Amino acid sequence: MKTFNPILGIALLTVSVALCACGGGGSSTSNSGIDWPATPSWPVSPTPTPPSPSPSPSVGTSNTVPIVVDQSMAGVNQPAVTITLCPPGTANTSQCVTVKNMLVDTGSVGVRVTSSALTDALKSQLLTQFGASDDKIGNAPIVQCAMFASGYTWGPIKRADVTIGSKKASNLPIQVIGDGGYTVPSDCMSRGGPNLGSLLGSHGNYAFNGIVGIGHSVRDIATVAQTLIPATYYYCPSTNSCASTRVPLAKQVMNPVAAFSTNNNGTIIRLPALSAGGQASVTGELIFGVGTQQNNALPSNPTILAVDGNGFFTTQYQGRAIINSAIDSGTNGYAFSDTTIPTTGEWYTPSGALSLSATMEATNGSGSPVAVPFSLGNAANAMASGYAAYDNVGMYLTSLPVYDVSTDTMLSEEGFLWGLPFFYGRSVYTVLENAKVGMQAGPFVAF
Repeated sequence: MKTFNPILGIALLTVSVALCACGGGGSSTSNSGIDWPATPSWPVSPTPTPPSPSPSPSVGTSNTVPIVVDQSMAGVNQPAVTITLCPPGTANTSQCVTVKNMLVDTGSVGVRVTSSALTDALKSQLLTQFGASDDKIGNAPIVQCAMFASGYTWGPIKRADVTIGSKKASNLPIQVIGDGGYTVPSDCMSRGGPNLGSLLGSHGNYAFNGIVGIGHSVRDIATVAQTLIPATYYYCPSTNSCASTRVPLAKQVMNPVAAFSTNNNGTIIRLPALSAGGQASVTGELIFGVGTQQNNALPSNPTILAVDGNGFFTTQYQGRAIINSAIDSGTNGYAFSDTTIPTTGEWYTPSGALSLSATMEATNGSGSPVAVPFSLGNAANAMASGYAAYDNVGMYLTSLPVYDVSTDTMLSEEGFLWGLPFFYGRSVYTVLENAKVGMQAGPFVAF
């Protein structure tokens, strides 16, 4: 049986792209960290022009936190929030740490923070997660190899109280990236590409401190609760001894939104439309809850796409049905395969602006397909401005990695990622599995 890892190939695409695009040697448009290769094949009704975003509530609204897209993370189209981490159940706020520049990512699940963003005092107070299914003694720390298209993150699972705005997820399992406490297993290194932990954290005036994964799932890899999949979770009896393991759902990295006491069925990302040519910075909103109060209601006539257990739906482009498609804030451009468009590195660099269209539809056949127009410009020319926000940049995507349980092999399948450019000028709703908004059951994405 073929099983998708819901975090494979999605969230940290932006890390590889951004770090390569902002310097560190080589071309400013190169993206060597990614190995990535949709006019409908049947007539559909075109989608109406997206409505302007609803008037935004004030930042002080209890279920709202600001999103900032700027150059503080040394890349383009990287939406960031600030979070606060505390030891579980602590009443002493002096032990807490506020962490800026955490990527807001609808393409993955869980909080993953770099060790360098935490104080030694806090790290010593975070609770160690143990209790892996295959740990016969039961007290070995659980450590994760979280694989992405551009590499992997390695680090232990800890528990912390995580606060985003005024919303708190108590005793949340999180990953601490690159703490140096455990040797990376060979199967993690061989399957996951480069260790991204060495690229995250502070870089001079910039910092990319981790991810806030708010995708459609409650836990990051439900399959691992029952099936031992190499290069995912491990239990580590000692620094140099880690073994692959199954991990119960309750002990896996968790979506922080699902752990909130209220407004916990999903999120809305609301970003303003951009000026022509992009903008130096943009401020929008991350709103918690969907259909739970006045400021997070679905619009009267939304486009709703049911997604599968991995957050995927189908995109039809150039006569191909691409079932591994996602609307993903953690990808910083439109990512798809079109060999007719020139590229520089993996960025698309057409000679002039292109008006393109693809069709979105639920893979399970529910709802109506919708044709979505989008614009694609020359990324190299656009990024010469040094801005942080662009709504018309894209990259060549050959495939997404897929793990086949039956053969224990990593496969490649075509994908289409509607990255952050899709979000500008829209309110994008991400609803969790097992949630319900009115009569519509999750998981689904809406706009």
